[in-house]
Amino acid sequence: MSVWLPTAPCTPEACAGHPGRAASVPRAVLRLATALALMVLAVAAAAPVRLLPVRPRHALVRGWAVALVGALGVRVTVYGAPGPDGGRLIVANHISWLDIPLVAAALPCRMLAKSEVGAWPVLGRLAAQAGTLFIERDRIRALPRTVEALTGALRAGDRVTVFPEGSTWCGRAQGVFRRAAFQSALDARVPVQPVRIAYRLADGELAGAPAFVGDDPLTASLWRIARSRGVRAEVWLLPRIPPGRHPDRRELAAAAREAVLGGAERVAPLPGVPVQQRRHAVGSPGQEETPSATDRESAKRPSESVHHWVNSSPASASSFRTPS
Repeated sequence: MSVWLPTAPCTPEACAGHPGRAASVPRAVLRLATALALMVLAVAAAAPVRLLPVRPRHALVRGWAVALVGALGVRVTVYGAPGPDGGRLIVANHISWLDIPLVAAALPCRMLAKSEVGAWPVLGRLAAQAGTLFIERDRIRALPRTVEALTGALRAGDRVTVFPEGSTWCGRAQGVFRRAAFQSALDARVPVQPVRIAYRLADGELAGAPAFVGDDPLTASLWRIARSRGVRAEVWLLPRIPPGRHPDRRELAAAAREAVLGGAERVAPLPGVPVQQRRHAVGSPGQEETPSATDRESAKRPSESVHHWVNSSPASASSFRTPS
């Protein structure tokens, strides 16, 4: 393995525990069976679905992704609006393999994934059929070709998601944003869409079960998620950074990281800090912060009893804002 590869200090033992109640073994097995059936169905339906016009295709992908995440017992809440169609580089923090269908539930797109994902049973074939761009992380010389392919996809009008931390982190700690992928947004002159992902329990604490970190096997991660109860996934579609706002990839990557992780760092669990105080630190809807882009979207926090899609209206004084 190359020494330049990004790594995280997070480990399954330290980060991936579930303090809440566990689902029964039969329920966990049923969850896994349902999720597997949905993935097999997606593989079989991928070819005809690709022939559909963009809007119905995206609607089907969103519905399937929400169903997949929900089948594993995780409820999804999306804050913000997808915005217009067209090429866009989507950048998100990276906690779990579950991030991939989670982003698709909010914003159907192509993904940039490590080449190892292509070898995963069922999931690998599904990723390939969904148009995933694979990167060989062990070969730094292959990076320019990956950036070129990414630029071509963006110029063709595709939305492509990358996880610029380069590795999964538990959500309590975060990594730096690698800059290479941002060059493709500059070259293609497309906006960057920051997306913040968080997994929480009912009391607002960050959930550890979804974290896919360290040497955690995929099978162990699947079982841990299936056995967990009360996990809720949040996806924040943050204001887009328009092309030309930042002159180089260093500044663009820094601005995107601040948008994605700035609030997350303020709510990371800290000893002795009450949960309500941590929530207040992030800026709940109703608190105003400085926007990071020209697109201004508001989000209303819904109740937490079902899957939600939270649409945005034009920005108002109660909008959720992201620091620049």
